[in-house]
Amino acid sequence: MSDSALIIGGTRFIGRHTVEELLDHDYHVTIFNRGNHDNPFADREGVDHVEGDRTDETDLKAAKLSVEPDIVIDCVAYYPADVAIATDIFSDVDGYVYISSGDAYGEEWIPKREGTTPMRPCTDEQAVDDSGETYGNRKAEGDREIVAAADDGVNAMSVRPCIVYGPYDYTERMDYWLDRVDNHDRVVVPGDGQNLWHRAYAADVAQALRVVAEEGEPGEFYNVGDQRAVTLEEMLGLIADAMDTEVEVVHAGKHELGAADLEPEDFVLYRDYPHLLDTNKLADLGWESTPLDEAMARTVEEHRESDRDGSEYDPGRENEEAVLDVLDTL
Repeated sequence: MSDSALIIGGTRFIGRHTVEELLDHDYHVTIFNRGNHDNPFADREGVDHVEGDRTDETDLKAAKLSVEPDIVIDCVAYYPADVAIATDIFSDVDGYVYISSGDAYGEEWIPKREGTTPMRPCTDEQAVDDSGETYGNRKAEGDREIVAAADDGVNAMSVRPCIVYGPYDYTERMDYWLDRVDNHDRVVVPGDGQNLWHRAYAADVAQALRVVAEEGEPGEFYNVGDQRAVTLEEMLGLIADAMDTEVEVVHAGKHELGAADLEPEDFVLYRDYPHLLDTNKLADLGWESTPLDEAMARTVEEHRESDRDGSEYDPGRENEEAVLDVLDTL
C-alpha cells in the first residue's frame, strides 16, 4: 500500500512540482485547496482533490480525517497562525513540512546558515499583516511555530527556499529575462553583472520537501537552493545556451541607467548585496540539485509553451534602448 501525502495547495507552482515528485516516489497524493485554480491533476491516477479553505480549521480537520496522511506538505502557510493550527491538527503524522523562505533570515550573512544566521523578528502586528514588507517576518515566525510544535512532540520541519524558478512559475520573475534573451540580441544588466541572488529550481525544492518529510529532524530548518549559485550574468549565459542563441550582456551603472530614469532595482532578480544560502544541511539528508543546464533547458522549454513574458517587471524596452544609446557613445 502506498504512503499517503496531503499537499495543502498543490496546483500552481511549487505545489505542482511537489505532486509530481511524490507520485514519482510512489505516494498517493491528495491536494487540499479551494479549487480557485485549474487542477492539472484532475484526471491523473493517484491524485485526489479535497476542496476546502486552509484558514478554516473545520475544513483542515475534515481533510485529515478523510485522507489520514502519512506526510503533509504545506505550500500556502503565509501566517504564523496557519502553521500553529496545522501542526496541531496534523500532530500525529510522520512528517509535516512547512515552506518557509530564505527571507526569514534577518542578517545579511554570506552564506546564510540554519541555526546560525539570526532570523527576522515578528511583532504581533506583523504576524497578521498581509503586505509584502512583512513576508519575511511572518515566515520567520512560522519557523518558530515549527520549533514549538517539535518541542511538543510533533514531527514538524521547515524548508527555506531562496528565489524559486522553473516551469509553471506564475510570478514570471525569470520569464522577464527569458523573454529578453529570446527576443533581443543585447540585454541591459544593472551593475557589473556579478550580483548574486541565490535561486532554487522548483523541482529541487519539491525534492527537498519530500526528503525532509522522510528524513528531516523535527524542529529543524533546511535551506534549499541550486548547489552551484550563479551571478545574474552567468544566468543569462545559461538561458542563451538553453535557447541555442547568443546574447550580448551590456553592463549599466547608475549613471547610465539614470538616462532613462532607471535604478538597478528596477530590474527583477537584481540584488545589490549577495544572498546565498548554505545547502549542506539538506545535502546531508541525501538531497542533490539538478545540473543547471538541465534545469534551465526545462525552464526554457515550458516558458516557450506558455504565454508568460514577465511584462509586469519590464522597465520598458524603449528605456533600455536609451541606456544602450548612452553606453554606445562612451
